[in-house]
Amino acid sequence: MCVVCGCSGPLPAAAGGSPQAAVVDAGTGDLHFGAGAARVSVPGMSESRAIRIEQDVLGANNQVAQHNRAHFHAHGVRALNLVSSPGSGKTTLLCATIRALQQDHPEVALAVIEGDQQTSNDADRIRATGAPAIQVNTGKGCHLDAPMVAQAFARLALHDHAHGHGHHDYGRHPPQSLLFIENVGNLVCPALWDLGEDAKVVMLSVTEGEDKPLKYPDMFAAAQLMVLTKTDLLPHLQFDVQRCMDYARRVNPGIRILQLSASSGEGISAWIDWLLQASIPTASTPAYSVQARIAQLEAELARLKAGQG
Repeated sequence: MCVVCGCSGPLPAAAGGSPQAAVVDAGTGDLHFGAGAARVSVPGMSESRAIRIEQDVLGANNQVAQHNRAHFHAHGVRALNLVSSPGSGKTTLLCATIRALQQDHPEVALAVIEGDQQTSNDADRIRATGAPAIQVNTGKGCHLDAPMVAQAFARLALHDHAHGHGHHDYGRHPPQSLLFIENVGNLVCPALWDLGEDAKVVMLSVTEGEDKPLKYPDMFAAAQLMVLTKTDLLPHLQFDVQRCMDYARRVNPGIRILQLSASSGEGISAWIDWLLQASIPTASTPAYSVQARIAQLEAELARLKAGQG
């Protein structure tokens, strides 16, 4: 994962230890570098070192994420982390969603944080709807992190919209405000990074292939909702919707799935209903939390140390 690939910060000059060897499939000769405890191979770095670095980086990020989550809730804001590969239709859906909410639910304040490596193209599209947006360009970075989101949120008018209302009880009331965080297009690295969101929403277009949940399981395991987009194109494609949903539930049995088309409007009402419901599964649920991942890593590290001893 990107925690140890270098994009989240410079690695020590001497990482230490022997790199993980690939597991070789005897039948095909295929190489599997993610079969070990660290689930990644870094040149010159042992599995235990990779795990320790991931623990340190995710732990520091998670402290800011927890602050973000408390800050959002204190302002009556429900934050959603939208993740997908590039071209899945995130921004198109966001624009359609904003227009629908402006028309039917004008009482709900809206704002967007846009993550990309470069350009303000997506933020400009959001601003054209009348909703405020802050572009966050990550340079060579392949995901947003919690400190980036904290700085962006401070620049939004939404930051002051519900100030003074205190902690908002989503178990009884719909959100006063919605913050959409459109992450960098990437089905790998954003999976581990908690931004302080209430839920991760993974979007998969029907043009991408139904096997994506199996190819990128960490992302679909971390999401509370999968949105199948561009369903108006299904008559022109060989995409097995049921198989895709079965794959997603194989990875994450509790995931909810919606199908929609931002172009035709089909399924948008169910999406809006999900956004505004009083209670949704949250990213702070232990099964999806970074703390759970860190606990898993600690157990794997202890196993590695026991094996070395």
